[in-house]
Amino acid sequence: MNIDLTAMPATIDLLHVSLGIIALVFFILFLTKGGSKASAPMETQTELPATLAKTEPAAESQPISQLKTANPDAALQLLTLLQQEARFIDFAQEDLLDYSDADIGAAARVVHEGSKKVLKDYFMLAVMRDEQEESRITLPEGFDATTVRLTGNVIGQAPFTGTLVHRGWKVTEVKLPKLAEGHDAHIIAPAEVEL
Repeated sequence: MNIDLTAMPATIDLLHVSLGIIALVFFILFLTKGGSKASAPMETQTELPATLAKTEPAAESQPISQLKTANPDAALQLLTLLQQEARFIDFAQEDLLDYSDADIGAAARVVHEGSKKVLKDYFMLAVMRDEQEESRITLPEGFDATTVRLTGNVIGQAPFTGTLVHRGWKVTEVKLPKLAEGHDAHIIAPAEVEL
């Protein structure tokens, strides 16, 4: 599958806009669940958490790990940045039934450009696999299942040979701004009053 990302679509339908919004929501949830430590202050540059590194299977004698509570401030900060740059919440909360596809497409362009700016400014992204999409790859025995999701007819044990449908993404660096002491991260966008 070859996708020309430089080509601009003539119209953007509601399905694609919805899929984009869902992808951003899942990204925010990912950051909330695994991207922040419970009581650590926000740093300008943060390395990836060790949980994203390759992990070995737990030995049977080791106790089951406890789930940790994520600090929502980083996710709230990301949501604030998406609102400021892309009007993300305004767009997601709008009832689109009364708008034409052309109007939705124009609004989606603003959300897309602003979201792309936030990702570029605050996150270093890398692909998970170097192979080209639609190429055949073999996953050896003991492959890291956190970096590859098997789909389709999964039977038996590795090695598995299949078609790379998506190369995957990982965050290699987070550069969210520091939060001021006493800042309420729950306020995503203050109300505006023009005088």
